[in-house]
Amino acid sequence: MSADPSAIPLRWNEALSGITGSVSLAAWIFLLIPQLVENYRQGSADGISLLFLCVWMVGDVTNLAGAAWAGLVPTVVALAVYFCIADTVLISQCVYYDVLNRRREARKRSRAESQGSGGEGEVEPLLRRRTTSESQSNIGLPGSRRRSSASRRMHRHSERRESLASILEEGRGKSAWVKNTISILLICAAGTAGWAIAWRSGVWAPSPVDDPEGGTQMALGAQILGYISAVCYLGARIPQIIKNQRERSCEGLSLLFFLLSLLGNATYGAGILFHSVEKEYFLTNLPWLLGSLGTMVEDGIIFAQFHAFGDPTANEAVE
Repeated sequence: MSADPSAIPLRWNEALSGITGSVSLAAWIFLLIPQLVENYRQGSADGISLLFLCVWMVGDVTNLAGAAWAGLVPTVVALAVYFCIADTVLISQCVYYDVLNRRREARKRSRAESQGSGGEGEVEPLLRRRTTSESQSNIGLPGSRRRSSASRRMHRHSERRESLASILEEGRGKSAWVKNTISILLICAAGTAGWAIAWRSGVWAPSPVDDPEGGTQMALGAQILGYISAVCYLGARIPQIIKNQRERSCEGLSLLFFLLSLLGNATYGAGILFHSVEKEYFLTNLPWLLGSLGTMVEDGIIFAQFHAFGDPTANEAVE
């Protein structure tokens, strides 16, 4: 039997807790998709640190174990399972592109070595003599001007295509920021609409005032796993920050990936704090608060790196 949403008065803080929690859920669901698409578009995963993803996955695994041990709501456990699956997909994609590109580089080196050791010195003069003789013989032949004019037209066409590509590249920075902003707004709208539907249908109901839900004691093992998860989340971004700083580049990274991470962490922490600020409840949820709100500082560092030495066209568009 579903609860009547009008049976318990909806307080403003409970409504904000439900909305921010729902927005966080939407952000986490779509979190890894932008980086998967970026890797596919680049045909490489060199931009993202594999150590960052592996430590993050350890955090997700311990988060899942802690949530299951603590007996948290099924939505939280299901989301933790989804995190582990998504992490596995992203790490597998990175390893695949790493192996594939290494094989390509090995084939290129072996081909260059074989060409260098073969009769390359004899082939180039022959080709050069042949092309010069052909160009000289084409001077007085019928149709030679048509061929040369056609080649000039093709050359001009390729130049126009290159200039068009450069224009598109210059506009890509501004359009990327517009797309990212629209994506964030759509995630917020979807999360808010999802909460409203769940509330009106009785799937979500506000907790009673005298039942803050934080008085129940969590198992010590579950809380330890929560702290381990928080440490992993806090430490995961450090290899990525070091990699960006060392290479002075954020190429290959999806800005939307980190924007969704920031949105998910901010709304997740806000959902907890809006629900209750009582001491017992706060201490029970402290590991998850540290893991979510603490990583926002590191995300801010990555945003600064995007602005400092990210995509040059994006920086020009922003400035």
